[in-house]
Amino acid sequence: MIPFVLKRLLFGVVLLFVVASGTFFLAHAAIPNPALGLLGSNATPDAVQALTAKIGADRPILVQYQEWLVHLFQGDFGTSWKNGLPIGKTLGIRFPITLSLVIASVALSAVLGAVLGTAAGLRPHSWIDKAVKAGSVILFALPGFWVAVALVMLFAVQLKWFPAIGYVSPSESLQGWLRSITLPAVSLALGAIVMIAEQLRNGIIHADSQDYARTLRSRGLPFWRVALHLLRNSAPASLTVLALMFVGLLSGAIIVEQIFGIKGLGELTQSASQNGDIPTLLGVTVLTVVFVVIVNLLLDIVLGWINPKVRVK
Repeated sequence: MIPFVLKRLLFGVVLLFVVASGTFFLAHAAIPNPALGLLGSNATPDAVQALTAKIGADRPILVQYQEWLVHLFQGDFGTSWKNGLPIGKTLGIRFPITLSLVIASVALSAVLGAVLGTAAGLRPHSWIDKAVKAGSVILFALPGFWVAVALVMLFAVQLKWFPAIGYVSPSESLQGWLRSITLPAVSLALGAIVMIAEQLRNGIIHADSQDYARTLRSRGLPFWRVALHLLRNSAPASLTVLALMFVGLLSGAIIVEQIFGIKGLGELTQSASQNGDIPTLLGVTVLTVVFVVIVNLLLDIVLGWINPKVRVK
């Protein structure tokens, strides 16, 4: 298992280098004159030229790339071209906000998806099985932003159960954090819930058709023990889907944070894109890739613990 984990870590480093380098050149190609975006369209040519020289954007692209890469491997994300603040410090403030939103969404997705998927898989063609199938079709058809707006209108504007916008840190108030994170987390989690439930349901039905399942029943094991065996053998595929959803929810959080007025990575990414703040965009990208590598590594370790065949491979 240790050689496998080390190999995955090496792959993660290579992935980080490739994605970070690709993002660097794509960002500079997409924003050829970042000073104009930072100053606005009304800026004079002299002001644009002065700012271009100040941020070093007039140097050869390979020189900028080499300098940025050296600082990156030293743990320095650089400074923002927009406000001059250290990007690492800004990410340290914004990332926990987005991470708490994503973790809450994943936890909600995992619990409800596991409950619904297990119930549907153990009782195929029942009413709950049909409800899971119908929910999958409906929620996949609905745009995510529409669901978020509908939740705000119903539970925040009309019922006033939750705040419509804003974010409260758990260090300030745990209750306030739960209230501020509930609607964004639910709007992010709905699609993931039905996907996990559908995957787990199919896995349990397939496992239940195998010879070992009939053998367990013939030995007179109680229903709950048979269900645990089926759930364990069906879990790897669902965990893979959950890990992919974990990563996908980071991108989904960009839209959700805009709707709910949450100043996380999503709002930071949009602001940096509009202003031409390339160092901030690169910092967000690098941090996201590191997070993806960590999630995939943890997934491999969990799958190896659940399924000994993975450890052997």
